[in-house]
Amino acid sequence: MNRMYQAIRISLVLLSVSLPASAPLSAAETRIDVRVISKGAKFIGTSMGGVEITIKDAATGELLARGVTAGTTGDTEKIMEDRSKHHAPVSTADAAVYQAAVDLAEPRRLEMTARGPLAQPQAINTVTTTQWVVPGKHLTGGDAMTLEMPGFVVDVLAPPAHRKLTVAETPIELRANVTMMCGCPIEPDGLWDANQFEVAAIVKRNGKVLRELPLSYAGSTSQFAAELKLDQPGAYEVIVYAYDPGNGNTGVDKTTLVLREP
Repeated sequence: MNRMYQAIRISLVLLSVSLPASAPLSAAETRIDVRVISKGAKFIGTSMGGVEITIKDAATGELLARGVTAGTTGDTEKIMEDRSKHHAPVSTADAAVYQAAVDLAEPRRLEMTARGPLAQPQAINTVTTTQWVVPGKHLTGGDAMTLEMPGFVVDVLAPPAHRKLTVAETPIELRANVTMMCGCPIEPDGLWDANQFEVAAIVKRNGKVLRELPLSYAGSTSQFAAELKLDQPGAYEVIVYAYDPGNGNTGVDKTTLVLREP
C-alpha cells in the first residue's frame, strides 16, 4: 500500500515538472499625451512654467510617469472658434503637452493629475481624472488626454507684502496683474474681455473685514488698480480676486501691510 502511494506521489511530481509554466504577460509600451487647457482660454505651457503631470495606477497608487507640459499656448483661432464643435480637436503640434510612455501588461485604470501653472505658485490649482488604458492602445490621437484647469492668475504688484506705512503716507495705489491661467491677456473688448470680469479687493484690518474695493482696468493689458485709503493704524490684509460671473472662474492673491501712527 505504501509503495502504491509512493508511486502516485512520484507520478504527480513528474507531471507537474513536465507541464509548461504559465508565460507571464509581456508589458507593452503605451504612449499618453497629456495637455492642460485654461478654463475659457488656451493651453498652459512653457510661458507659464508648464503644468506638472503625474500618472498613477488608480487602484494601487503606483507612480508610472511624471513630467511637465512644454510648448506654446496653441492656435488661438482654432481653440477659441473650433472649440464649440463637438469632439473637434483644437490642439496643434506646437501646443503644450507632456508625452508619457508607460509599460502596461494588462488594462489599468490610470489616474492623471495636473498641477500648475508652476511659474505662479499663488495661482496653482490641481485637477485629476481617471481613465482605463489598454496596453499598446495609445492616447495620442486628437486632443488625447486634455484636462481643463480652472482659475485666473492674480498677481498683486503693489503694495509689496509687509510694507510699513504711516497714516500720512496714505492713500496708496493697489495694483494687480490678472491673466487667464495660460497667461492670455485681459483687456476691454478683447478676446478675454475685462468688461466681463469682476476684479476687486477684500480689505481686512486686524482680521476683520472692512470693505470690498473694486479695481478698474488701468490702461495696460491685464493691469487693474484702485486707490487704497486707510486711516486707522493696524495690520491689514488685502485679498484681490478675479471672478467671471459667466462660468464661476475665480483666482486670488494676497498682500499685507502695516499702518502706523505718524
